[in-house]
Amino acid sequence: MSPAPTSDAPDELRVWAPAGLPEVVPGDDLVALLVGLLRDDAAAHPDRALRDGDILVVTSKIVSKAEGRVVAADDREQAITDETVRVVATREHAGGVTRIVENRLGLVMAAAGVDASNTPVGTVLLLPLDPDASARALRAGVAAACGVRVGVLVTDTAGRPWRDGVTDITIGAAGVRVLEDLRGAHDTQGRPLTMTVTAVGDEVAAAAELVKGKASGRPVAVVRGLASHVLDDDGPGARTLVRLGAQDMFSQGSAEAYAQGWKDALDRPQDAPAR
Repeated sequence: MSPAPTSDAPDELRVWAPAGLPEVVPGDDLVALLVGLLRDDAAAHPDRALRDGDILVVTSKIVSKAEGRVVAADDREQAITDETVRVVATREHAGGVTRIVENRLGLVMAAAGVDASNTPVGTVLLLPLDPDASARALRAGVAAACGVRVGVLVTDTAGRPWRDGVTDITIGAAGVRVLEDLRGAHDTQGRPLTMTVTAVGDEVAAAAELVKGKASGRPVAVVRGLASHVLDDDGPGARTLVRLGAQDMFSQGSAEAYAQGWKDALDRPQDAPAR
């Protein structure tokens, strides 16, 4: 049975990013590469040997590369279109047009998560087909090889409405409680919490990115101190972090909402009452 949610925060968190992972190419056994990386790191730093309750945070780019999600695309814009389910917002700028879209995974992000960096010229990198399944496979393989109960998060970089800059978020998860529901608990003054659900998966992803970095060649991090969030089973995965449909309070950008309002007004019969 998985441990029950707890409102007791740990008083210490440790995060590190092992160095030495070789360049990942399509067809690589990513489990074997990760196990080798972790064992080499533990040999150099015995206190960093993998333990029960540790969380592995893996950048989606190396998962995509191992799974062969590198595709030929002379035009990145067409690849973005192909991965798009719904356009949320567009913004023209000096460098072209930025598209915020919902992709096939239900993630709302710039460019549908299509990446043109650190890939051969004339190719782009797509997100994993099923990041939760990728996380489950990595968790099972590492657990079997190392004999420990771990969690695995697969992460990618995304922007946020009303906040400048980007941060890493969790797009795939196995063995980690990615949401901590504190509703029904009480604050330090004894008042009941009625709305608080913490996005643990995204918080861990962001913490791990601080040591992985964007250009350091360290796409894997280990987070220690959150064993209460590591499950005995795979758990529901990162899909539970996605808020769409009736819960989506910002389903359109401002320009798109304005255009839709005009369209609705023009389409309405002349004798129909205004709403």
